[in-house]
Amino acid sequence: MPTYEYACESCDHRFERFHGMNDEANITCPRCGGAAKRLISGGAGIIVKGGTGRSTACGSDVPCCGRGEPCGKSHGCS
Repeated sequence: MPTYEYACESCDHRFERFHGMNDEANITCPRCGGAAKRLISGGAGIIVKGGTGRSTACGSDVPCCGRGEPCGKSHGCS
């Protein structure tokens, strides 16, 4: 079940609620009891730790100059 972020329409208090996507969302503010609206969030990203499996001439695991191949420059190139 996802966590949703809400903002109170009366006092602008922001809070989160954990509920199913198909659950009826009649959410009230825990601070003042006013009606709350669900906020649009940026969502969650996925972060993968570790290398890409590629090797470059500058010693980094990703091309330092943005190309898909080694640039031939020393490490720290820009």
